[in-house]
Amino acid sequence: MDLFSLPRLGVVVPPENPTAEPEFNHLLGAGMNVYTSRFPVTPGVGLRAMLETYNEVLPALLGSFGALRLDATVVACSASHYLLEPAGDRAFCDALSERVGAPVQSSTQAILAACEALGVTRLTLVSPYEPWLTETSRAFWERAGLTVDGVVLVPAEEAAGPGGTAHFDPYGVTTGVILRRIRERELPAGTALLFTGTGMGTLAALTELARTGPDRTLLTSNLASAWWARRMVGGAGQADHPLLRRLEDAGV
Repeated sequence: MDLFSLPRLGVVVPPENPTAEPEFNHLLGAGMNVYTSRFPVTPGVGLRAMLETYNEVLPALLGSFGALRLDATVVACSASHYLLEPAGDRAFCDALSERVGAPVQSSTQAILAACEALGVTRLTLVSPYEPWLTETSRAFWERAGLTVDGVVLVPAEEAAGPGGTAHFDPYGVTTGVILRRIRERELPAGTALLFTGTGMGTLAALTELARTGPDRTLLTSNLASAWWARRMVGGAGQADHPLLRRLEDAGV
């Protein structure tokens, strides 16, 4: 196969995100070429203001691909799109798609598309976010018509001693913390696990849960986005990565 005849996927990520590109490349394998652009660094501003800035600059940022023809683009930052709520997120992606002349999808809309295709109506969130953003995430999914059965918080650093404060940083969460936090909880039967955010590395944890845990739907921002990309550009044949193949086999 000619390497440069493969479908082209654009991915837009936050500047410090170490996870999105490696996970997209592992999930999509040799079936698609991935090209990335990064949101600007926003020194000295708080998290919410940073996320709002991402939404403001996104239309212009998509133009940074120049004349490179992309078959589809994923905005790999869930948190900024939680601020838009589901209807606003969908309208924003539709407007961006029309602007660039090719499908543009947020990771949040990709998750909703996957839930619809898989018949998922109930979620348990696995969240690396600080509490206010976790609640914003919960509200987003509930406004989209999904039932959130509960939240499993996965901090980058545990609280030290009684009254200690956990440190939340998606980029610092380890596989061990993810697995331990999930196994500490008795999760309802029939709930899908949604690992929120594109910056938390999840593939090793999902592989272990798929191998040893109960048979339930496992979703992440990056996994759902890769699934959407293959559906959108017509990924040929069976997916190479077992997690993506597992998701596609379960779909309708």
